[in-house]
Amino acid sequence: MGKFESPFGAVELTEERKRHILVFHPEVRRYKNHFPNTLAHPQFIRRSKYDPAVYILYGLVPAKKYLAIVVKTNNRNFILTAYLTKILKQSP
Repeated sequence: MGKFESPFGAVELTEERKRHILVFHPEVRRYKNHFPNTLAHPQFIRRSKYDPAVYILYGLVPAKKYLAIVVKTNNRNFILTAYLTKILKQSP
C-alpha cells in the first residue's frame, strides 16, 4: 500500500502494519480502496486520549460505518491500525 497524503503530511503503511490490519481487522480488506481518500480528506479527526501523538482519521464507507485509520505522528508518520466502527471516539 505504501505512502498516503494526510493532514499531517505523508503517512506510511508498512508491510508489518498491513499484515496486522488484515489479521486483526479482516473486514477492512474490502475497504482498502478508501484509504487514500480517508487519509487525505478525513470527515473527522480525533486525538487519542492515551497518546497525544496518535490521531484517528474517519471516513464514511458504503456500509454506513466509518473506516477509522489510526496514525502515529512523529518524525516518521505511520499507520498503526485501521478498523470499521459506527461510533466516533471522543477527543480528550
